[in-house]
Amino acid sequence: MPTVDTLVANVSQLRLRRLRAVYTAPETRWRRRVRSAVEGGLVPTVDAVALVGAGIWLLPHAAWSVAFAAAVFAMLVIGSSGPGRLVPRVSDDVPSVVRSVAIPLLIFAPFLAAAHAGLSVLRLAPLVVVIVCAGRFVAAAAIRGLRARGLLTEDALVLGAGQIGQGLAETWLADRRYGLRPIGFLEDDPYDRLPLPVLGTTDELGRVLKETGVRRVVVAYGSASDASMVSVLRACDDARVIVYVLPRFFELGLGAQFADVDEVRGFSLIRLRRSALRRSSRAVKRGFDIVIAATALLLTAPVMLAAAIAVRLSSRGPVLFRQTRVGRKGRTFDLLKFRSMEVNHDSDTKWSVGSDPRITRVGALLRNTSLDELPQLWNVLRGDMSIVGPRPERPHFIEIFRDSIPGYGDRLRVAAGLTGWSQIHGLRGDTSIADRAAFDNYYVEHWSLWLDIQIILRTLRAMVVSD
Repeated sequence: MPTVDTLVANVSQLRLRRLRAVYTAPETRWRRRVRSAVEGGLVPTVDAVALVGAGIWLLPHAAWSVAFAAAVFAMLVIGSSGPGRLVPRVSDDVPSVVRSVAIPLLIFAPFLAAAHAGLSVLRLAPLVVVIVCAGRFVAAAAIRGLRARGLLTEDALVLGAGQIGQGLAETWLADRRYGLRPIGFLEDDPYDRLPLPVLGTTDELGRVLKETGVRRVVVAYGSASDASMVSVLRACDDARVIVYVLPRFFELGLGAQFADVDEVRGFSLIRLRRSALRRSSRAVKRGFDIVIAATALLLTAPVMLAAAIAVRLSSRGPVLFRQTRVGRKGRTFDLLKFRSMEVNHDSDTKWSVGSDPRITRVGALLRNTSLDELPQLWNVLRGDMSIVGPRPERPHFIEIFRDSIPGYGDRLRVAAGLTGWSQIHGLRGDTSIADRAAFDNYYVEHWSLWLDIQIILRTLRAMVVSD
């Protein structure tokens, strides 16, 4: 005779099977596009409407009204949490909205005062904050309502089929307002009586994403180690998925200080921002590179001409040194530098150090001032490199380091750089390769345009002032 626990378990399994039946219909491409357009465009639309309404108050100063509103809108878009939020809440957006209004107000203050519009905008600023927040409240309510009707739900994979992973899956199966529709688990050591099928092991995440087309992944851990999970997720960076991670020791409040945190029935989920790996971010970075490289080539043309003459007179051989290096995704290119050594034929496989006797007197000066790197601005213009990124290495050493140093190959996820996070921390020349890999991967995970600007400024300082 079955026990009470068995009956309860059977009833629970029956309930979950019925819930799964509601969510088994695959998402069509048309529906995915509509859902993405609604979730991604609803908040910017209500922001624009709010700003247009507020701008009517400044019609006597139309030019400054448009400029101020455009600046506020740009700040709102940049600071938006995006379509990945599971629980859209206006209270989480208030600090960002206030900041988006305050910064343009400070920037435009002198011009607004000169146009006698300063007082009007100053009075209007609090109203703009209220109107934008009200619009976002309506947008959040609309998103939750559409999700509850199953119109904005999206398939998801759960990495880890332990108690927490099962709890999250059951929550999303029962409540569509979160916008997730879990279709299965990835687990190395499957458990019995799971509410959803196990679609593979954690190492098979790339394959499962490709086969299912899923673009949201929830890391609830399980039997896989932290180190293996990091490598698995990094291997799927190009899959354009949104990743949510349940932090270790979340019961103690870890993760509560992060901005991209969703609370799901007592669980804190952190949404990972893959800034440097987004297609839009790469486009912004590329445009930034072109402007900086072109400007730098014009400004440094006299210096480069003097360096070229000095190299030509210092020793026999070409002015420019060309060497095959490895860039993003393992692509090779010819890196350009001012020649700083006597002509040799073993540079592709021999590790060069600062005390190498083949370095010429002019070459030593160029290396100490980093002026030998200036021709790489042309590599940046051609698209071989970026201004900021991990330094490119030779194919021979790439193979050695990739096999012997954990995470070394992961630094190739972004374009190689003329300078980088590891270089401004003194990791250049004959220094620890493992430390360089760690710093380079930190840069990839935390990229922002502001971080690039900081690295450029610190590089220029290091070229002028020696510690």
